[in-house]
Amino acid sequence: KPAPAAMSTTLDGTPFELSRRKGSWVVLNFFNSTCAPCRAEHPELVRFRQQQGDLGLAGAELYTVVFDNDTDDAVREYFDEFGGDWPIVRDPDGAIGVAFGVFQVPETWVIDPDGVIRLRFVGQITADELSFAVQRLRLELGT
Repeated sequence: KPAPAAMSTTLDGTPFELSRRKGSWVVLNFFNSTCAPCRAEHPELVRFRQQQGDLGLAGAELYTVVFDNDTDDAVREYFDEFGGDWPIVRDPDGAIGVAFGVFQVPETWVIDPDGVIRLRFVGQITADELSFAVQRLRLELGT
């Protein structure tokens, strides 16, 4: 089904509107800096981002969506300590999480270039699982 509308700002204040990402593969990872499974998964997301970066413009875009009233300072500290060079999207009122039906983090969603949700992963995921899933979908859809 089509991805829900998602509008907010990133941690650095840049406007974010999911619908403007059409034309690209998008991976949304819902996260909280105090979540133990999120912390365990994070090195895999760093690796996934590197894998996708190696593909250049063909790589999927990764966004972290902050879940459940995590503070900007806590998230900045977390990313400063553990790495990650992708946009971090605020969800201060929980509207994005609600629109996607996120129950508990981590959750990862894969959205195709037409803005259609193709996959949802509940719980931790590895870089290789995520890269393989995106590549499989690219091949199936011919994108």
